Amino acid sequence: MVTATSSRTANGHRALYLVLLLGIVSLLADMTYEGARSVLGPYFQLLGAGAAVVAAVAGLGELLGYVLRILSGYLADRTRRYWTLTIIGYTMNLLAVPLLAVVGRWELAALLVILERTGKALRTPARDAILSHATSRIGRGWGFGLHEAMDQIGAILGPLVVAGTLYLRGGYRTAFALLLIPAGCALAVLFVARLLYPHPQELELRTPALRPEGFGRRFWVYFLGVGWIAAGFVDFPLIAFHFERLSVVPPVWIPTLYALAMGVDAMAALVFGKLFDRFGLETLAFAVLLSASFAPLVFLGDSAGAVGGMILWGIGMGAQESVMRAAVGSMVPAERRGTAYGIFNAGYGLAWFLGSALMGILYEISLPAMVAFSVLAQLLSLPFLLALLRKPSTP
Repeated sequence: MVTATSSRTANGHRALYLVLLLGIVSLLADMTYEGARSVLGPYFQLLGAGAAVVAAVAGLGELLGYVLRILSGYLADRTRRYWTLTIIGYTMNLLAVPLLAVVGRWELAALLVILERTGKALRTPARDAILSHATSRIGRGWGFGLHEAMDQIGAILGPLVVAGTLYLRGGYRTAFALLLIPAGCALAVLFVARLLYPHPQELELRTPALRPEGFGRRFWVYFLGVGWIAAGFVDFPLIAFHFERLSVVPPVWIPTLYALAMGVDAMAALVFGKLFDRFGLETLAFAVLLSASFAPLVFLGDSAGAVGGMILWGIGMGAQESVMRAAVGSMVPAERRGTAYGIFNAGYGLAWFLGSALMGILYEISLPAMVAFSVLAQLLSLPFLLALLRKPSTP
């Protein structure tokens, strides 16, 4: 008995260390590409591209970054090369950023942006499958929440590094070149994780197996519910556009509010992840009820409403990034998790893309109509989540 207990404790510690290592990778990776994304618009303008090009490149990159996850997730499960796909994806994802420092045409910069998003599509399902093995030992909600919190720290630091470089008159190319440092460190930590944990599936907490031939009804009901949340969740560029257009807050406060939301995101991921381990999908339903009202505050309120709305927006993001991924790991057998994460992420991204496009059109026609769609779409997820209101069993 003592030996078995000691073994479980040791495996729990090893699982936590793997989550922390991958969290460090995500922190450094987010520093790299979120730092770059914070100034891509002005950089494309400097290279001679117009607003239509910037919007098209950003939209195409995001769409490919989600849709291609179906293929990469299937490939991960078919080949069982989870580490290989993770490493290749991160290498593409990260090294495309500092290469922006040496291009002289917007066409080449656009190619690098799409390459960066493609790399993220390649590595995300495989990495999440690896995380699902480790988090089965420490609590999937807590594990994914911890990973998301570290990820968001990087999302805050990266733009600050770029802003500091520009403040010191370093220029965009210097900023992109400096981002090679966190990119290289992320890849180094990733290789260390691969060496220390060559077989992460050995960390999986053994329980009665689910049917490996399919995902089951719970997964698809959950998939549809999450699609409504994504469709109604406004992307930050539209929020920033609104703040600037109507002078809701001074321009300097716009990136500050985004940083505030990212900080709330990190804390919410930890809190809701822990709550998920105890209460299950009730946690996500509560988060939807809490965050769905961000749109009226952000788009119909004053500066105080903007602050409150961005806090709720951050709560919604944190809950989505922790609970949503954790729940997939609890519904799908280990043999199919790469495919499941690929389908799930692709569906989420496509729903977000279509919802964002519709809300962009509605914004120009009727602001109250856009706000109503945002709130209603998110609340439409509740019937699907209510159908699953029992704590998911852990495979």
